[in-house]
Amino acid sequence: MKHLILSFLSAALIAAALPASAAGCYADYKAKQDNPLRLHYGVAQINGACNAGAAKAELSARLSAQGWTLLNILSVFGEDGLAQRRDSAGSNYLRF
Repeated sequence: MKHLILSFLSAALIAAALPASAAGCYADYKAKQDNPLRLHYGVAQINGACNAGAAKAELSARLSAQGWTLLNILSVFGEDGLAQRRDSAGSNYLRF
């Protein structure tokens, strides 16, 4: 009986955690290139921890590989914030 209760609790905890991780994490940011100076605002999906520090580390590497320098992370948000940022990000919406 004790084993059955523990199995049930474990399954319930795993099921409760799935929607949070499946919801997705995104960040909006500003980046630049030099010579000539180019600036862009973008929205990117974050695969690691859903916080500004993790987003900064992850996006810095992605952007750098394409010749961009991350200037700052503006915010970290879930899927509910995607639609309102889509037009502003333009071609940099989920590009990096």
